[in-house]
Amino acid sequence: MRLGLRRNRDLAALDGRRFSLDGAMTLLSFALLLVIVVIPIFMIVYHAFFYQGRFDPSLFASQLLDPKTLGSMWNTVKIAFWVTLFGTVMGVFYAWLLGRSDIPAKGLMRALFSIPYMFPPFLGAMAWDLLLNGRSGYLNRWLVRAFGLAGAPFNINSVWGIVFVEISYYFPFVFMQVVSALERMDPTLEECARIAGARQMTVIRKITLPLVLPAISAGALLILISSLAHFGVPSILGFSQGIFTLPTQIFDTIQRAEGSFEGIRQGAALSILLVVVVSAALIVQKKVLSAGSYDIIKGKSMRPTLIKLRGSRIPLLILAVATLVMIVVVPLVMIFLVGLVKAYGLPLIPKNFTLNNYVKVFSASGTFASIKNSLFASSTAGVVCMFLGTLIAYVVQKIRPRGRGVLEVLSVLPYSIPGTVLAVGVILAWSGSLGGISLYNTIWIILVAYLARYLSFSMKSSSAALLQVHPSLEEAARACGASHTESLKDVTLPLIRPAMVAGFFLIFLPAMREVTTSVLLYGPYTRTLGVQIYSLRDAGMMPQAAALGSVAILLIIVCNAVVTYLTRDRKGV
Repeated sequence: MRLGLRRNRDLAALDGRRFSLDGAMTLLSFALLLVIVVIPIFMIVYHAFFYQGRFDPSLFASQLLDPKTLGSMWNTVKIAFWVTLFGTVMGVFYAWLLGRSDIPAKGLMRALFSIPYMFPPFLGAMAWDLLLNGRSGYLNRWLVRAFGLAGAPFNINSVWGIVFVEISYYFPFVFMQVVSALERMDPTLEECARIAGARQMTVIRKITLPLVLPAISAGALLILISSLAHFGVPSILGFSQGIFTLPTQIFDTIQRAEGSFEGIRQGAALSILLVVVVSAALIVQKKVLSAGSYDIIKGKSMRPTLIKLRGSRIPLLILAVATLVMIVVVPLVMIFLVGLVKAYGLPLIPKNFTLNNYVKVFSASGTFASIKNSLFASSTAGVVCMFLGTLIAYVVQKIRPRGRGVLEVLSVLPYSIPGTVLAVGVILAWSGSLGGISLYNTIWIILVAYLARYLSFSMKSSSAALLQVHPSLEEAARACGASHTESLKDVTLPLIRPAMVAGFFLIFLPAMREVTTSVLLYGPYTRTLGVQIYSLRDAGMMPQAAALGSVAILLIIVCNAVVTYLTRDRKGV
C-alpha cells in the first residue's frame, strides 16, 4: 500500500498540481456515497429512535412488541428458512445431476434451469395464483369438476404456497454457483476414495459436497437474503389471507397511513427489525464458512470424471424434464393464456380468446408511461452506476487512499439491505426534510434508490477488471508525457470497457423488472412496468395484468438476447 501511495503521489507531481486528480476522485467518491447511501440509512436509524430531536425508543419498542409484527417476523423467518433449505437441496441436486453425471441433453437443460433467474418472481406468483387460487384457480376448479371434490385440493395462498413459488425462482442461485464449482473440481480425491472401495453415495457425502461447501454456502446466503427481503410473492399470495412478512408489513403500514410521516416512521422502525434479521443471516453464513478450510478446490484444473447413472438415467431425465415443465413452462403458458381470455374465469379455450386485453392495455396511457419510466430509470441507473462504480473501483484499487475500506463497504452496503428498507430511507431523506429538497412522487426518487441499490454491481465488475491492469501501463503513458486524465482516458478506460459494459447490463436487466423498491416510491405519473402490472392485478384486472405481464416477459427475453449478443465475445482485460 505504501508503494502504491508513493507511486500515485509521484504521478500527481508530474501534473505539477498540489491537489491531484486522484484527490479529486477520492473526494468525489466519498461525497457521492454520502449522498446516495449514508444519508438514507442514517435517516432510517434516526427516525426509528429519535423524535423531534430527542432520543425516543418508544416507537421502536411498540412496533417490536406488536403481535402483528411478531407474527410477520415469524412468517419472514419461517418462509426464508424453508425456501433456503429446499432451494439449496434442489439447486445442489440438479447441479450435481447436470454437472457430474452422464444424463442426456445436459447443455440444453442447464440453460433452461437458469431461466427462472431471468424472470421476476412476482410474475410467477401471479401465474400460480391464477392456477391454484383456493377459490378461483383454473386447475382447482377443473379438479373439483372432474372428480366431484367438495373443495379445492390446492391453496397457493398460504405460507407453503409462498415457499413453493420462491423456491422455483431462487434455487438457480445455488444451482449456477455449485455447477460451476463441480466442473472445476480436482477429481483425484474422489478417484482415490473409489479405489479404496467407497460407495458412490459415500464419495458424494464425504468428499464432493464438502469440497463445494463455499459455493453452496454462497448460493444459500443469496437465497436467504432474497427471501427475507422479498416483497412480490408474499404480497400477491399472502395479502388476501392476511399472511404478512416484514417487507409486506412495511408496505401495508405506509399504505394504511396514506403516506403520513408517522406511518413512514413506523415503517422505519420495522425496517430496523428487517435489517437485524438479515444481519443475523450474514453472521450465520460467515460462521459456517469460518469452520473449515476449502483451499483444496483451487488446485489443478482438470475435468472431473462423469458418473454413469446406468438404470437411473431415464427416470432422472424424466424427473428433470418434469421439474422444468413445472417451474418454467406452466407459469409462462398460464400468463400468456390468461392474457388472451375475454374475462377472468372463462375456460381457457380458443373461442374465449381475444386480443382486446392487449388493445386495452396499450390504449391506456399508463402502460406506455410505465414502460417509458422503467426504460428511463433502468438505463439511466445503468449508465450512472457504470461510471460511478468505475470511479469508486479506481479509487479503491488504484489510488488506495486512507479509508478505502470504508469506501468499499459503503458501496456494497445497499446490496445487503432489503429494497423495502432502502425505499423507506430514500423517502425519509429526499422528501423535503433535508435542505427542502423534495423528490417525492417524481421519477428521480426511484432513480436515486436504483443508484444506491445497484451501485455494487458495477463496482465489483470494474474492480475485477482494474485488478488485471498493471500500474506500469499508466506509468508508461505518463512517462511519455501524457497527463493523468489522458492516461486514464486512453489507457485504463479502454482496457476495462468490456467490464463497464457488462456492469451496465447487470444493472439494466434487474432494474427493468424491479418492483420491491418502486412500489413504495412511485407517484401518480411515475409508475414503473412492475408497479403497473402489480396495480392492474391489485385492481382485479387479471387478464389485463397477465397481458402486460406477457409483454414484460417478451421485453426481458429481447433485452437478455441483446445482452448475450453484445457480451458474447467479452474476454475481459
